[in-house]
Amino acid sequence: MKILFPTLLFLLSLQTVFSQTPTQTVKGTLTDAQSKYPLPGANVIVEGSSPLIGASSDENGHFRLTGVPIGRQTLRITYLGYRERTIPNVLVTAGKEVELNLEMEEQVITGAEVVIRAQKDANTPSNELATVSARSFDPEGTARFAGSRNDPARMATNFAGVSGANDARNDIIVRGNSPSGLLWRLEDVNIPNPNHYGALGASGGPVSMLNNNVLDKSDFITAAFPAQYGNALAGVFDLKMRNGNRDKREYLFQIGFNGFELGAEGPLAKNSRASYLINYRYSTLGVFKALGMEFGTGSAVPQYQDLSFKFDFPTSKAGRFSVFGLGGLSNINLLGSDADTTKTDLYGSENEDAYSNFGSGVIGFSHVYYFNPTIYSKITLSASGTLQKYTQDSLSVEDRSPFRKENARFTQNKYSLNGMLSKKFSARNNVTVGFFVDVYDFSLRQEEYDRSLKAILPIRNHDGKSTLSQVYAQWQHRFSDRLTLNSGLNYQHLALNNSTALEPRLGLKYQMSDRQTIGLGYGSHSQMQPLLTYYNQTRLPDGSYLLTNQGLKFTRSQHLALSFERMLSTNLRLKAETYYQAISQAPIEQRASSFSMLNAGDGFNFPGNDSLVNGGTGRNYGVELTLERFYTQGLYFLVTASLFDSRYKGSDDVLRNTAFNGRYVFNVLAGKEWKIGRKNNVFNVDWKLTTAGGRYVTPIDYERSRATGAAVYRREEAYSVQLGNYFRTDLRFSFRMNRKKVTHEMAIDLQNLTGQQNPYSQVYNSRTNQLATVNQIGFFPVPQYRLLF
Repeated sequence: MKILFPTLLFLLSLQTVFSQTPTQTVKGTLTDAQSKYPLPGANVIVEGSSPLIGASSDENGHFRLTGVPIGRQTLRITYLGYRERTIPNVLVTAGKEVELNLEMEEQVITGAEVVIRAQKDANTPSNELATVSARSFDPEGTARFAGSRNDPARMATNFAGVSGANDARNDIIVRGNSPSGLLWRLEDVNIPNPNHYGALGASGGPVSMLNNNVLDKSDFITAAFPAQYGNALAGVFDLKMRNGNRDKREYLFQIGFNGFELGAEGPLAKNSRASYLINYRYSTLGVFKALGMEFGTGSAVPQYQDLSFKFDFPTSKAGRFSVFGLGGLSNINLLGSDADTTKTDLYGSENEDAYSNFGSGVIGFSHVYYFNPTIYSKITLSASGTLQKYTQDSLSVEDRSPFRKENARFTQNKYSLNGMLSKKFSARNNVTVGFFVDVYDFSLRQEEYDRSLKAILPIRNHDGKSTLSQVYAQWQHRFSDRLTLNSGLNYQHLALNNSTALEPRLGLKYQMSDRQTIGLGYGSHSQMQPLLTYYNQTRLPDGSYLLTNQGLKFTRSQHLALSFERMLSTNLRLKAETYYQAISQAPIEQRASSFSMLNAGDGFNFPGNDSLVNGGTGRNYGVELTLERFYTQGLYFLVTASLFDSRYKGSDDVLRNTAFNGRYVFNVLAGKEWKIGRKNNVFNVDWKLTTAGGRYVTPIDYERSRATGAAVYRREEAYSVQLGNYFRTDLRFSFRMNRKKVTHEMAIDLQNLTGQQNPYSQVYNSRTNQLATVNQIGFFPVPQYRLLF
């Protein structure tokens, strides 16, 4: 009895501890949507809480809610003179405090007071000047959506107007445009390709360096983007990094498809308002390979690592200082000499040995200063760099002996200064002006084997510097709480060849009723050519070289988009959008041919064509539908349908399909959440289905290919053959356990559940003089475990 009684007391106390529902702190900062100035005295409550959980923001706009039950909560924010705002589906876990950066929009009152409540739409873009073709995304979705692999780019392919249909790479194809037309921006800095194995001139890669654990709510824009975005034709990914927890230290451990991952955040010192956020990741694909899992690289094992960080230093009088960075290294060797000749490798060829090394990174320093409650400025100084090294040996068909086919080493460093000044004149008028200066310092070395001369010849061989400068101004005028005009002007100048572009932007948004909104957007956009294109060399008869592409001007594009949105219920939205895009001044060859740079950018190799001129055209048009139920009562779904047509003309003046003219994309995503056992355990099932039209390719000339020993294509029939349509369905199961101050998350993502054989490309085999269709990944399970504490 002396032993039994204390034991019973211990078990009863243990049961009491685990039966209690853990709680957590939810905190954040409230600012004015236009002036970004803190809003003191705003009321924040947790809807449905009993007793009511609420707080008011302090003089710095900070609010803090303690004792918030774990699970998904809804916050309601009210502030005199501002639109009431509701923030649904705030995920509260035991292992990490929740911090939110929220903006409030001041009301415009004309005559009798009109109260318009903000709709429960967590996907409204943070940038209020993005009138059409824009939405925000929550980094949580990159982990929740089936098949996304914690990758923001792969998650974006679920949105209307975006085509992925590529298991090997995360290239973002917007409305039939080349992926190289996308602008990546991080913390207001234009950054290089943020992907491992990301070739210079491309915008995608197999594995993202972007880490959803350090990202904040960000914007994705696909047309008629505001004047602050320049040097892009297709779209903008405007990414923000969150600040670390300024009150307590928190840690993360994660293992999954993207790597072994460690994260830490917290205050830099006791009683300090400064915070840090650091996350490091190392590849796990070598482990998957050891377990016998194939992921599309044959016998090769990709190796990569990356680091993300942000340090935040708020001050009482001098403004806010931040230091941030993102960088990664990757390498892979694709050895045909080790390949099984009875199979095909997704990236490699049995007749080649290829050795690849990549590196990319950016570091920045920013300062935000508030002159008064209506004027603020931001200055950012940054440096970025990319490195690509590539060596390729061809293997003899007779004895498999290697001989050098290609060497390449590309480095590009960029030093950037950008600044902006914003003035809120009233609830009606807000004006922003700004500039970007990007100084490029580069070294481009590439040589290839010339079959006719039987020698290695330089394709690119140049060191240089150049500057791209941009200035912009944008004005938002709110006629009323229902009618808003967004206008702007962007000017660009490229010092390399004195190219200039003046780009007007215009958007009009009218809220017809509390449930219906219509939007119209127009934008003139331009983009410089990739540096590799400017420095393609032309070999003259005397053996000297001439840079025949240096005179290329900006490629130009005109966007026009019309959108209609209706809230069918509080949590169900229907959106329709139609658009037309006209492209001009695309680089094409001087002689009559089917070549156009509008088809470049989807892959590791970039075209080496010389003697190009700005004479190409293109056009994209289509219609998009989105039906979305926001995460409510444990259920969500997203259905998107895109119908489009993408065509171009080369110098032969023939209208052809672009390489990206898949014609249609259809996505269905859905998910359900159940509370299991104790209320602090949650089980989720998420499902995704995608079907899309296949890419267009150019047919091969077998007779000429056999004679030359390499693939020779029928260029006069460019992009006339469509690969098979794409179909894939993914199923994800996850389980979250909340314990006192600790959260465990386990998931298994069953990608391509049906094992569909989707075509990826066609590879010519000189040994057999045949084209082999290389398929994308088959059934591929991706496990993940995450620990927050």
